[in-house]
Amino acid sequence: MPLFKLLLLIALNLVSIGYSKARVSPAPNAKSAYSSNLTLADYDKLVKHYRYYKPDSAIYFANLAIGYARQLKDPKGMAGMLNQLGMIDDNRGEYNSSMQKYLQALSIYRNQKDAIGEAAVIVRLGVVELRKGNYDKAIGYFLQSLKISERSKNTYGRMEAYLTLAEGYMGQKKLDVALRYLQTAEEINNTIPFSNLSLNIYNNFGVVYREMGMPHKAIAYLQKGMMLSDEPQYQGLHITLINNLAKVYNKQGNKTKSIALQKSALEKARSINNYLRELQTLTGLADTYGTSNAPQALYYFNQALNLVKEKGAHKQQIEILSRLADLYKYQKNYETALLMKEQQNALADSIFYKSMAKQVVNLQSEYQLYRSKASVRELRALNTSQKFQRNFYIAAVAACLMIMLVVAYYFYQTRQLNKQLNKANADLQEANRVKDKLFSVLAHDLRAPFASVIDLLFLLDDEDITGEEKSMLIKRLTKASNVSLETLNMLLKWGEMQIKGVKLNTMIMQPKPVIGRVIDLVTTNADKKGITITDWVDTNITVMVDPNHFEFVMRNLLANAVKFTRLGGNIQISASVDQAGNLATFAVKDNGIGISAERLSKVFEIGSVSTKGTSNETGTSLGLVICKEFIEMNQGRIWVESLLNEGSIFYFSLPLFKVASGNPTSIAVLGKPRHKKVKSKIRLVKF
Repeated sequence: MPLFKLLLLIALNLVSIGYSKARVSPAPNAKSAYSSNLTLADYDKLVKHYRYYKPDSAIYFANLAIGYARQLKDPKGMAGMLNQLGMIDDNRGEYNSSMQKYLQALSIYRNQKDAIGEAAVIVRLGVVELRKGNYDKAIGYFLQSLKISERSKNTYGRMEAYLTLAEGYMGQKKLDVALRYLQTAEEINNTIPFSNLSLNIYNNFGVVYREMGMPHKAIAYLQKGMMLSDEPQYQGLHITLINNLAKVYNKQGNKTKSIALQKSALEKARSINNYLRELQTLTGLADTYGTSNAPQALYYFNQALNLVKEKGAHKQQIEILSRLADLYKYQKNYETALLMKEQQNALADSIFYKSMAKQVVNLQSEYQLYRSKASVRELRALNTSQKFQRNFYIAAVAACLMIMLVVAYYFYQTRQLNKQLNKANADLQEANRVKDKLFSVLAHDLRAPFASVIDLLFLLDDEDITGEEKSMLIKRLTKASNVSLETLNMLLKWGEMQIKGVKLNTMIMQPKPVIGRVIDLVTTNADKKGITITDWVDTNITVMVDPNHFEFVMRNLLANAVKFTRLGGNIQISASVDQAGNLATFAVKDNGIGISAERLSKVFEIGSVSTKGTSNETGTSLGLVICKEFIEMNQGRIWVESLLNEGSIFYFSLPLFKVASGNPTSIAVLGKPRHKKVKSKIRLVKF
């Protein structure tokens, strides 16, 4: 690099310090910055250099690079910088913003017919879903990337796709499936030059073998990765390998060796200013000390908290506050534990309400746009009518016969215009009806929970209550707040469905793993009531449905069954197949209190009033309404049979899909269905 370019890079580095406190877009005078001798490759090095420890500076240079690429008319350069911006947002936990940037980059690569760039961005989209815990969606993206890489004969892309597929199944705890994909990735890795993906493969082998109870294999792979990664350009992965090796030793009971490794990793992370690796190591040290040495665990958790506060990583801050609250609670330091929980909830609420405010603004904008379009249509219709009248009078002068023809055409056009105006008016009335219905439901379902919260806060303010009473009131306040939040989330989801409609993403899927995951979610509540849950659903059933809709319906029906089943009761989940009708019918049966004949016909209507469960559980009446809309959108049907004091059976049917053999990527969930027995009094029976 010429001396002039080197000096210019250093000068730009110094300039970026002034932008490290806020996000900066290219200013009008930014042209002077990218009209220098810097290339897009130089900007890429600057962005990667600052990405972890000074993300705002990285954003500044990425925006400069986008402006420069636009000036050069280099769409691939723009896509590359959008991909970098997406990774910065991803690292901060700002997943929605990250997805938007990745999708912009994906659109550019597809327009340019760049299969390599397209496959790489699709992997990044899958990584975002992986970090959000949406493993099915993540696996779908990774399979899509694999297909593109195979079609374009991109060996490196194929290896990355197999590697990330393994990570998706690791998230689902399907370690045998993950191991097969890792072995395929390793075979490809042996045929191409060494890269950072090679280190990721060794790291993931270590994690899988550790979780499978094979520590010797795990240590061998991790030590191999550590030896190969001890280079300046691989220091981030080197730290990750050290931390995972420490976890292996900790699992073997060798805490001393584990802590020593993690402390060395922490020193390396700080020496290279790698924020994510430093955070990873601090939380790992806290977990290793755990409750056996709570003061040391708190020491490292507090360091991690200060780090994420400095970087503005709100999602990680919420997670660490939750961990701190649990640790203080274990120490019986309830006052500090409550303080941590309050900070966690305050931060979560601020993020939630910012998101909600943005959604409200978007809804208002869409409504105003709709009204504007209606006005434009009306003006155009009026203009058309006026033009028609003028032409009519001109034609009348020419001939009486022409007048008769024009009059007939005029009446026809007027009738059509009236239909359009009536339709526009009906659409506006429907929008007002939905708005009125939403406010009516808000007034009905939110007033009681918020009144309960206010009453509890008033009681907590009383200085005469004992510590035990205060603890009981705090538990009741937490329960009331959770009910309010659940109700608000349900209302917002229903309101969005009414205004925007239901987004449908139909795919082929096996219900069995999803049902198992839903059972895990309700285990705690069912265990408190001594309820037995039995799953009779066949693992071979495959249906056509939106996976998110199916999980929502099953979760709502199963939660309701637990809510209305008495202590020691039982719940059964089953499915039957109608080959002739090409339908699969699912049933959730309980022996609870049942539903009266008067309420039975209204349980799926918006006017239905929610009732308390057998242990005074509360909820919202919108769950079954949304279930009905989801099932009908997926070409299915939902109904209920119930006898008072004997129990209820909720049925819903979905289109059946017959799986073709020999193609493991043709369904949404691969591998064997998981077999897990729920602890305590919950039994999950698989056949």
